[in-house]
Amino acid sequence: MKLSKKQRLGTAVAAALALSAVATTAIAQTTSPAAPASEQDQLQALYKAAEAEGGKVTVYIGGDAPGQWDSLADAFTKQFPDMKIHLVTDLSKYHNARIDNQLATGKLTADAAILQTSQDFDRWKAHGDLLKYKPVGWDKVFTNAKDKDKDGYYTGVFYGAFSYLVNTEQLPSKQSDFKGTDLLEPAYKNKLILTYPNDDDAVLFGYKQIVDKYGWNYLAKLVQQNPKLIRGVPGAAAGVASGDYLASIAVGGDTRPSGTQVFSDTERFNSWAQRGAIFDKAPHKAGAKLFMSWLNSEATQENAIATWTWSVRKDVAPPTGLKPLASYKNTDPKAFAKFMSDRASVERFRSQVELYFGQVKGVDPGDPDNTLGRTPGGF
Repeated sequence: MKLSKKQRLGTAVAAALALSAVATTAIAQTTSPAAPASEQDQLQALYKAAEAEGGKVTVYIGGDAPGQWDSLADAFTKQFPDMKIHLVTDLSKYHNARIDNQLATGKLTADAAILQTSQDFDRWKAHGDLLKYKPVGWDKVFTNAKDKDKDGYYTGVFYGAFSYLVNTEQLPSKQSDFKGTDLLEPAYKNKLILTYPNDDDAVLFGYKQIVDKYGWNYLAKLVQQNPKLIRGVPGAAAGVASGDYLASIAVGGDTRPSGTQVFSDTERFNSWAQRGAIFDKAPHKAGAKLFMSWLNSEATQENAIATWTWSVRKDVAPPTGLKPLASYKNTDPKAFAKFMSDRASVERFRSQVELYFGQVKGVDPGDPDNTLGRTPGGF
């Protein structure tokens, strides 16, 4: 069929418009920003970089028992099988001394540290010892659990929480009605197991809150209850869990089947973000970036952290039975770091507490055989 001149012109215009639409779409596809990589894709990229570096990482992590964090190391190597990790557990107050000595002697072994001694991260940051690094999921982390956005030198990895641990049969019908003074009743005589407050600053701050509320005479009466004093938090939780003891103070942990952790409506408790950071002179920076990003990723926070405590991420729900941390009005996650920052006040309070409980006795629960030395975890 022969087209008229007018028809031929219309067809040409339509073809030109179609070609223009195709070209516009192609340009849009090449110039529009790519969708952000998923967290798992980001981790895979970090994994490749860590492999190229040698596939190693050493992390010093605060804890009260050898192997306390082995489950984290196992989960990490399961996802990244070509990585070798030394996750070294000991009391934070010993790890920070090791790190300071390693920095002073130029023999840094730790690539990263996860400790409750929050003041050390501020000090290391000020001295230029930390690597500026925002791990995967940084924008999802609560503001009170990380360094300033413009800085980004350290990031919380979980919220710790220390309060009263009590045998369930001793609690009032409404657990939230429990009071610290209940532990001064005759039923608790010879039945308290306490972690030395002068041995652990997170425990010590719990006692500071108690003294602020009830005064020093509370401690005098508490000592008259003849409590068993031990080093380390897990042992206190285990004592309540077994039923051998009825309560503990300013600690945390699994107390099943006999006890529970009590968050009372009238008693303040200590909650804080356990900080983690990478050192600027870390021997394995890429490995450390992979580990810290993996630990802060949504999947790890959900499956390895929020099964037992509050995640530092806004998009991860708390464990079953716990409300969001912000809904508890008798705790402030920033208060512990403020307490820790004034070392002179901490030491004055510790010295006074020691007058009631005596000097700390017993081996280091994190290193009972005294085998870690100054540079554990080296490759």
